[in-house]
Amino acid sequence: MIVKIVSKNFDIPNAHLLDVALQNGRYGSLKRLFSLSSQAVIDEIDKSKLRGKGGGGALTGEKWKLIPKECDKPIYLVVNGDESEPGTFKDRQILEFDPHLLIEGIICTSYAIKSHHAYIYIRGEYVFWAKRVQNAIDEAYKANLLGANVGGYGYALDVTLHRGAGAYICGEKSALLESLEGKRGHPRLKPQAKEPEWFFGNPTVVNNVETIASVPFIVENGADAYLAYGTEKSPGTMLFGLSGHIEKPGIYELPYGVKMIEVIEQIGGGVLGGKKLKAVIPGGASSHILKADEIESITLDYESLKENGSELGTGGMIVLDESVSIPKAMKNLFEFFHHESCGQCTPCREGTGWVDKILGKILDGNGTKKDLETILDVCDMLDGKTICVFAPSVAYIARSYIKKFRSEFDALCTKG
Repeated sequence: MIVKIVSKNFDIPNAHLLDVALQNGRYGSLKRLFSLSSQAVIDEIDKSKLRGKGGGGALTGEKWKLIPKECDKPIYLVVNGDESEPGTFKDRQILEFDPHLLIEGIICTSYAIKSHHAYIYIRGEYVFWAKRVQNAIDEAYKANLLGANVGGYGYALDVTLHRGAGAYICGEKSALLESLEGKRGHPRLKPQAKEPEWFFGNPTVVNNVETIASVPFIVENGADAYLAYGTEKSPGTMLFGLSGHIEKPGIYELPYGVKMIEVIEQIGGGVLGGKKLKAVIPGGASSHILKADEIESITLDYESLKENGSELGTGGMIVLDESVSIPKAMKNLFEFFHHESCGQCTPCREGTGWVDKILGKILDGNGTKKDLETILDVCDMLDGKTICVFAPSVAYIARSYIKKFRSEFDALCTKG
């Protein structure tokens, strides 16, 4: 069940160092990369159906094709390493154990979109990982794998590491770009038609760390090698995280389409302490919660999770056992989301705090049934009335928790 594509070198001692990385296949894709035209590389990624692994699952090739073919402006690649979603810690593994894989992916991607300057935007709290990536970048420059003549192939590429200031909202690509430009990390209004992102008015591709780290395998081995894994609509693999009440928490690279229950029981070793499974948050904290009896037939791919009323997201599964109070779990999340709302949109700024306050009232024993209806009314205010998807996602969380575990909320609302 476990596959080793992105995670191939994770268990090799000192694989983060260039000499060890080179001995274990890193930068092996460059020979084939530079034998192809930029368009041929995009076509190969397009054929592979590689999907973005930062949460949305959009086709990577389609995103790359938004860059104008004839462009008199500089083109940029921005790697989203702002891994701030609770329950998500997969990109951290790449940054720690195989940063040269990320750099190799940046080279492949930059060549494909004709970019000569790439940025890695990394979560501010990732101090250790930022230092490790910067060390790998420095090694790559010294070895002429970055700079004016990448690998001796005549292509120029510079890579800059930029640390964020610890704002969850900067994981949203347009807020990330605003931050990278030196402005407040506020999401931008979405364009009416499909177009690339813009960095200082220049066309830009923004991709997640794991997405970029998946590119070298496809370039070196071809799209068909990637299509051999996963499902028809969700091909390839993903780094899935297991956390919470699980015997063997950690990151496991699996093909899309494996059964969720098998991953929890066989790979994760089952629920911690032999307790009963109560619920799973399947794709990071901002995905809809699933009850234990809902996950029997669910497979880990975008389509199956959507059909069952949730999202694959970042693949970070948070396992909850029978001892968990769902209202308390929801309060925990809303404290986080209330704090992390950027405040740009009034419904989100006020609504997240409102729900957080009402949940506190309920947990203090002063709640009423009307309070639950007020929360659901606030969700209507949050949904579809803001610039980015932060507020709608928070609304979906509240609705799913209350709908699926209504009796627990009702039991706490004793004042009428």
